[in-house]
Amino acid sequence: MSKIAAASPSRSPSQKKFLNKSSNLTAYAAWDVDGRVVTMETQFKELQNMLNTTLAQRKGEDEALEQAKRRVSDLEENRRKLDERNEQLKDDLDVAREEKRQLQHDMEKQRWEHARAVDDIERRHRETTDDLSRQHRTAVDNLTRELGQLKDQETKEHQQRLDALTRHYQQELEDERLRRDREVQEVRTRMSNEYHDMDMALQRKDREVQEMRVDANNTQAELDREKALRNNLQASLAELSASNTTLEAKINSLKSHIEFLESDSKAQSDSFSSMEARLQDALRVADEARQKLIKEETERRVLFNKYQELKGNIRVMCRVRPALDGSEGEEARISFPDDKTSAEIVLAGPEERSSLGAVSRKNYPFEFDRVFTPEKQNEEIFDEISQLVQSALDGYNVCIFCYGQTGSGKTYTMSSDDGMIPRATHMIYDTMTKLKEKSWEYTMEGSFVEVYNEDLHDLLTPTDRNSSDGKAKKLEIRHDEARKQTIIANCKSVQLNSAASVEKILREAQSNRSVAATKANERSSRSHSVFILKLVGENLATGERCEGTLNLVDLAGSERLKHSQAEGDRMKETQNINKSLSCLGDVIEALGRGTGHVPYRNSKLTHLLQYSLGGNSKTLMFVMVSPLETHLKETLTSLRFATKVHNTHIGTAKATKRIKSADS
Repeated sequence: MSKIAAASPSRSPSQKKFLNKSSNLTAYAAWDVDGRVVTMETQFKELQNMLNTTLAQRKGEDEALEQAKRRVSDLEENRRKLDERNEQLKDDLDVAREEKRQLQHDMEKQRWEHARAVDDIERRHRETTDDLSRQHRTAVDNLTRELGQLKDQETKEHQQRLDALTRHYQQELEDERLRRDREVQEVRTRMSNEYHDMDMALQRKDREVQEMRVDANNTQAELDREKALRNNLQASLAELSASNTTLEAKINSLKSHIEFLESDSKAQSDSFSSMEARLQDALRVADEARQKLIKEETERRVLFNKYQELKGNIRVMCRVRPALDGSEGEEARISFPDDKTSAEIVLAGPEERSSLGAVSRKNYPFEFDRVFTPEKQNEEIFDEISQLVQSALDGYNVCIFCYGQTGSGKTYTMSSDDGMIPRATHMIYDTMTKLKEKSWEYTMEGSFVEVYNEDLHDLLTPTDRNSSDGKAKKLEIRHDEARKQTIIANCKSVQLNSAASVEKILREAQSNRSVAATKANERSSRSHSVFILKLVGENLATGERCEGTLNLVDLAGSERLKHSQAEGDRMKETQNINKSLSCLGDVIEALGRGTGHVPYRNSKLTHLLQYSLGGNSKTLMFVMVSPLETHLKETLTSLRFATKVHNTHIGTAKATKRIKSADS
């Protein structure tokens, strides 16, 4: 609406001074009527102008008011239309809300029905899978046991027959050889004596011939004078000829005897050849038996690996450590409902009080490949992992690691006097000795490292001996993509020739490992330790070569800063430990999803164990559980992580094998 500026009224003329009874003026206008008329006319004109101006202003204001009224009318109409539209939208919204509520109700109903159907299917599938697995394990165990019994029985019987034949033929051969040696010696002695006699006779005859020749020469010289002696000389020559004939006959007789002896020696040689042929047949049978054993060993490795693949290349087992004494605190409520397969564990959660005051506990069930109760010893636990140690001897990458909160028994399980590491090395040496009968020769070397504050340290070389200047050499992780093996540069590797050498490096590594006291544990491991065994085997008969790696990992305990109350260096250690364990969980989760990228490099621990966690390995995880009520939250966290690992599939492992070339 346009604004009209109001005109300012004209200023009133100044009032004239008039005379009255009260005035005291010396100069006054008196009664000037004309002047006053003129003044009034002037004022009237001014008033008329003001009235005209006011009327013009009022007209403009009336027009503006009409325009404003029309604008208000338009706005009222728009408002009415908007109100109608709003009411319509409200109705539509109510309808949509009702449809949404109905759809949500239907969706919840379908979701509930689908969940119930899925649970039924999963339960039936799990029951079917368990039945098939048990049947298959039973069949495989029976076949393996029967095969082992038949193989042992056949090997023992064949070895006994072979030993008996070998001893018999060797005895006969030795007796025949001694007898023939005696006969040959006697013949040689007789022949030597006869040859000596014949030589003496020939020498005598030679001397006689020489003398006769001298006489003949003398006779020839005196031929003219002694012709009478010619007949005598001829007679002597005739006698000499007869003697020579006799000697020749004797020589021929000796030659015949020699030929007879030579023919007898040939018979002996034929007998020796027959004995040698029989011995070669026995050796051939022994070699065929040895080849059969080698073939059966190869078939055993193939069947054993298939059996391990059926169990899964990544397995999870749970161990509950026993309570040390009553001073540790109240024990948690832990039950083991599955007595047949020992694969389930149930934890009772913390007490919860309802609004009515009722106290209840929620149960948390978990299922793994095997659950060990507190009464189980290391010997029974090692029986479960011994099959994976055999896989390492067969040329596979194997990783066994312990996970759990601090103080749950990880180091005791792995590195105690009868822990997994000493038992694994003893088993390896025993198996290596047995495999020598099947032409397998093994070498073993070990290294021991720790991951401390995301840095790699060599536990077999203390810092003050790492280099000439006392500074620690930096360890570098290098991966061989072709052979799927990990190499740690600047890390000390020790040849292990006996179980005693393994125990020695275990003591040395234990003394160099980083430990410290916290509120949660008086002697808490502040680093992840990794014991690496490289096993190289070669079959001298077939030229086959295999290279396996056994990684035994003792992870540092996960802990909450609030519970451990760590400060300073201990707090930094705890943060790095929890970070690396979180990265381990991320790697396991990525492997379970089957995504292309797996974040191995987010942590030194996962980078080191890349080929032991990926698809080219056999992995076993021990989740260690504390029996105490105060550790219940950490226990639930550990078991949930273990469940995530248990549901992960990492593919099929491949052995590192090759056949040795002829020129090598």
